[in-house]
Amino acid sequence: MICYSCQDTDMPALDERKVSRWVRAVAACYGFAVGNIHYIFCSDERELEVNRQFLGHDYYTDVITFDYSTPSTLSGDIFISLDTVRSNAETVGVPFDDELRRIIIHGVLHLTGQGDKTPETKAQMTAKEEQALSLWK
Repeated sequence: MICYSCQDTDMPALDERKVSRWVRAVAACYGFAVGNIHYIFCSDERELEVNRQFLGHDYYTDVITFDYSTPSTLSGDIFISLDTVRSNAETVGVPFDDELRRIIIHGVLHLTGQGDKTPETKAQMTAKEEQALSLWK
């Protein structure tokens, strides 16, 4: 089950059924079924609070993924700061909806085990994001 909620912000305009189908399709590409994935859309301040409280990091970020997956099923909580998604979209010159889809799937890729802490893994993540975005219909 994939669910969507918001904390201290308005829900973005999403076709939740379409996003859910897409997330399941991407998960299947990596050999996973989808269990329980909860997207929580929030503000920068809420994202910072989560980052500090649970990860001990004192900085803003666009996505924080808590992974509860099993070897065959993706499950987790994915916090997405809509403020940072919006500013990232402006910085790179893409529509907000495109950047939001990128971050939505970025969280799923983390659940599949993809990292992004080194230049090499970040490049791999970007390539996998592009591949997943090409499946958006």
